[in-house]
Amino acid sequence: MSEYIELEPEETDDPHILIIESNVTLTIEEVEEYDSADLMLEGSPLAQTLAVIPGIEHLRIEPDALTITRDPTFEWYTITEDVKAAIVDFFL
Repeated sequence: MSEYIELEPEETDDPHILIIESNVTLTIEEVEEYDSADLMLEGSPLAQTLAVIPGIEHLRIEPDALTITRDPTFEWYTITEDVKAAIVDFFL
């Protein structure tokens, strides 16, 4: 299944916020929102999977996209590569 998962990062006007659009359904809920890694650890299985990725300060999961707010001390390329790998592993 992993070869069919497409994840497209999309920049926003805020340099600390990134949207990652997905072609797979990420949640059956309308929206999941987490303000910390601790809350992510108590959330949905996908949120728990992403909670271990350093640099994520806030996470919003919609059916077809993630919105991530990063800790400014972390670079986007590290966070996005870790998120992509975690999502592919999650859906395998």
